[in-house]
Amino acid sequence: MRVLLLNGSRTVQHDPTTELISKICRQELEKNGHLFKEIRLAEKKIAPCLGCFGCWVKTPGVCVIPDEGREIAASVIRSNLLINLTSITFGGYSSELKKAMDRLIPLLSPFFMKIKGEVHHQTRYKSYPKLLNIGVLPENDPKMAELFRTLGERNAINLHSPLYRCGIYLNTQEPEAISNNLVQLLKEVGA
Repeated sequence: MRVLLLNGSRTVQHDPTTELISKICRQELEKNGHLFKEIRLAEKKIAPCLGCFGCWVKTPGVCVIPDEGREIAASVIRSNLLINLTSITFGGYSSELKKAMDRLIPLLSPFFMKIKGEVHHQTRYKSYPKLLNIGVLPENDPKMAELFRTLGERNAINLHSPLYRCGIYLNTQEPEAISNNLVQLLKEVGA
């Protein structure tokens, strides 16, 4: 399995919990024979989406912005599992991960279809990766956690992910508890 981890830490100096989660993911996935690639988004030059729809009409399937956002989208669609790792910010992704997620719109068709009675974009490709969102909170906040779970569920529908799971961890949790839960979560997504 090809696994891509988008690390949405906002700075090059990463927090200890995010680093621990990244390390556990790498160790578990490589131990189980999966191809693992991590992209630290703060180290990449990714412009915000222009909302111009050029990726649908001018350069179908490719963003018109010539930066690293193009390569990230290509890496996502070539993956079998996409792991988003981020601090939870107002119930959502960090600004770095949000930019990257917005730039995945070229992976979808500009045409529409109904999924469970809702209107969503049609697929452009034959298959899409499973989605595992991992969020980190400084302290227990059920409202922020629920918003994060819901955002991930909605993104999984939009990205036609065949499977979605979510893990939320606290900066105050013991490393062993994080590790045990994360290993189980990786098993659930077939890793």
